[in-house]
This record gives sequence, structure tokens and C-alpha cells, in this order.
Amino acid sequence: MPDFQTLLIYIIPLVFAITLHEAAHGWVASKLGDHTARMMGRVTLDPTKHIDPIGTIAIPLVLLLSSSGFIFGWAKPVPINFNALRSGKSGMIWVALAGPGANLLMAIGWLIIMIIAINMNIPVLIEMGRVGILVNCVLAVFNLLPIPPLDGSRVISALLPNRLSYQYNQLEQYGLYILLGLMFLGGFNYLVRPVVEFLLSWFQFALVILR
Repeated sequence: MPDFQTLLIYIIPLVFAITLHEAAHGWVASKLGDHTARMMGRVTLDPTKHIDPIGTIAIPLVLLLSSSGFIFGWAKPVPINFNALRSGKSGMIWVALAGPGANLLMAIGWLIIMIIAINMNIPVLIEMGRVGILVNCVLAVFNLLPIPPLDGSRVISALLPNRLSYQYNQLEQYGLYILLGLMFLGGFNYLVRPVVEFLLSWFQFALVILR
């Protein structure tokens, strides 16, 4: 069972990753004309506004305690009124991509922290930086899966004709079950892990060059 320091090393990057991911959705939506998330207090870095008991706490904790070597999670979806977006379907795409984009930016931020920590010989921050890069890469790739209500499905929905888009979005009621099924059947090893490993190889290359 992980000790308290190990828990913090994983939990801090995960909470930041999930919080900024959701806040980014709301912030971009607000910039494009939909202020629903802002009015509901979801354009904030306060993690308590975004926590989902299952996706933010239970699933990551089970994965961490099981030493699976793979950790991910999700937060309460930010409410978006796509009809209020000035740019219509293109706005829907930008809002959807804002979350994964925020995760990739955070991964770069953790890379910078990791480089500083290496030069200052701070082992805890080095490990937290490594976890931060991993968690954010996993969340970025995971959320781009085309399974409603993940961000990738919003992009697909915006690109489909209205009738097909409506039918596709009906899968959302089964989305959680599909995701849990993929997790327990090992589907993420084929859908998420290869892309994550590709991203991590680039971060490792950047670490070697920049440190």
C-alpha cells in the first residue's frame, strides 16, 4: 500500500489535471458566448467545484492502491449550452479540445518543474513532475476517445450531420458503462497506452535536451 508521500505525489498532479481540464472547457465556452459554466461557478481552479465522487476519487484511488501502473480519472462535466456558442459547431470543437489542450500544456509545465527539480536535486518534485507528465498525457488521450460524453465524442458529433449527430449522442447514456468495461477488460492498453507512450517518448527527449 502506498505511503502518504506517494499518495500526495499522485493526488496533487491528478487534482490539478482534472481541475484545469474542466475549467478550460468553461473558460473557452465563455469566450465563445456561452456563460453557463461561469454563472455556475465552474470556471474556477477550486477543485471542490469539479470533483466527481467516482471519477475523481474512487477510480483513481482503486487504481493507485492496486498498483496497476495506470491511473486516470474524470470530473463532473462542465455544463455547456452549445446553442449559445457564437461559432456553432466549430465552437463546440474548440470547447471540446480545450480540456485535452490544457492537459498537454500542464504536462509541459510539469516538465519545466521536473527540470528545475533535477538541477536543484529535489527528489519529491522530480517524481511529482514525472507523475504530472504521465497523468496529463493519459487524461489528454483518454478524453479524446470518441465515446460520449468524452471530449473526442463532442468533436465527432460536431462533424456529423445533425441526424447522425443526434443518434450518436444517444450513446451517452451508456458511456460510463462502456468506459468501465474497457477499463476492466484491458481495452485502454490498446486504445490509450500506445499514444501515451508516444507522447512520453517526446517528453523524455525534451528532458534530455533541456536539462
